[in-house]
Amino acid sequence: MNDETDATPEPLAELRDLRVEVNAHAIVDGVSLRVLPGHVTALVGTSGSGKTTTGLALLGEYPRGARVTGGIRRPPGTGPVGYVPQHPAAVLNPARRVSALLTDLARPQVRHLPRRERRGAARALVLRALSDAQLPDAEPLLRRYPHQLSGGQQQRVVLAQALLHGARVIVADEPTTGQDALTKSRIVDQLAAVAARGIAIVLLSHDLDVVRALADEVLVLRAGRVVESGPAGRLWLAPRHEWTRRLLDAQHTTRAFHDHDQEQEQGEEADPTRTGRHPALRVRDLTARHRDGTRRGTTVLRTPHLALHPGECLAVVGRSGSGKTTLARCLAGLHRDHDGEILLDGTPLPRSLRQRSRAQLAAVQYVFQDARAAFDEHRPVLAQVARTAVRLRGTGQEAATGEALTTLASLGLPEELAHRRPGELSGGELQRAALARALLARPRVLICDEITSGLDTVTRRGILDLLAALVRDRDDLAVVLITHDLDSAALAHRVAVLDAGEIVEAGPARRILTEPRHPLTIALRETNARLDTYTRA
Repeated sequence: MNDETDATPEPLAELRDLRVEVNAHAIVDGVSLRVLPGHVTALVGTSGSGKTTTGLALLGEYPRGARVTGGIRRPPGTGPVGYVPQHPAAVLNPARRVSALLTDLARPQVRHLPRRERRGAARALVLRALSDAQLPDAEPLLRRYPHQLSGGQQQRVVLAQALLHGARVIVADEPTTGQDALTKSRIVDQLAAVAARGIAIVLLSHDLDVVRALADEVLVLRAGRVVESGPAGRLWLAPRHEWTRRLLDAQHTTRAFHDHDQEQEQGEEADPTRTGRHPALRVRDLTARHRDGTRRGTTVLRTPHLALHPGECLAVVGRSGSGKTTLARCLAGLHRDHDGEILLDGTPLPRSLRQRSRAQLAAVQYVFQDARAAFDEHRPVLAQVARTAVRLRGTGQEAATGEALTTLASLGLPEELAHRRPGELSGGELQRAALARALLARPRVLICDEITSGLDTVTRRGILDLLAALVRDRDDLAVVLITHDLDSAALAHRVAVLDAGEIVEAGPARRILTEPRHPLTIALRETNARLDTYTRA
């Protein structure tokens, strides 16, 4: 972020009265912005407000069949526009290792060197880009495929790709999605350093702490329109529009809700293990590996013991790459390369999802972080949600459709939206649909993998309220909440903290979150508090 000078620099890109229509519906309406070198321009708003469509317009990309009006200007010689998407797996080739993905971008930059020097120089460029993207000591990651990385690691690999492109404008779409507080803080520092080198950053984010820490200028969008804009400091201290105030209020209300709910939980039955009920799910001597070209692979998770009881929510927190998602995928049968036992009601579950019975598949349901990638874009959402009841419970099609409509409506998704295809729903709406699809299996265990990490404060609060109600109202259901966010973890009865594949601290949520004992938990809590109270100089 640069201090203001008397001479306003020439913008590297500019939108003038941009309007994007799809099926006669304006998803962006009259948006104007100037992208200045060395400045961070943030677009904030709820899911579906038009942030991503506006950001992609800077790359000249629009939804299929869109009608576009308004001016888009990029002076000649400004180079490519880099893009870091919210869901990085969508732009990472799953069949190629990370080293191959990045080396392809580095090779053109070393062609001027003698042939014998090119390979080493390209490798050095790749490692530097990964370090700049907050992945230092990344040598082991280069041998992995994208699906063997955590969501946060995937995000930073894509950021490294943008840096290797040499872009002077980077559109960062929720770059801290799925990141723990420590990594998020480093991403903030790195993006600030990138801006200090004269690169313009357009930040699309629901994370108001990150926006407050980084942005020079903020545009608040609602239903495709800019309802308020101005310098970040002014907008935070004195918001003028009701919608801006609501976004800010939702952030603090979410935290207050968690605190209140936790006090209630602690008052009566904070630890369901004391009720004498047998665990719904138990883990014994679990050791998981990632294949990396060696015979045995790399061990990424060791969990000697873990128990999950009916009526309980267990939050699994930790830094990106700590093994949270690997643990979740092992429980769901999506990661076969592991030893040890996972028992459902005392009966061992097959390691592979393909070997599990219909009853076992229904009993353990997984809700993915990237809800959009989990749906078939060509079929209506309602049909895909109803299919769960048909396939796993043998329900008739008509009854399954009715049950799907009822469940979707209870989660805040009306019938009119249910009949649409996934591409016509916002991220928050799709996440609700994904949750409904899992619930139609009537699971004993519900695994939620970072399901609020890409959502705005208002939508995130709604999803967390839904999960709290599910745990409260269904005493036969156990929930595993995989999260990097300590505020979201406050929803749980218990918290387990992972670091480098090991559970380093576990216990009642209130104790872990207010009186942590392990250095990592303490650091996560302190960094989270620092981001929360960040004020611009």
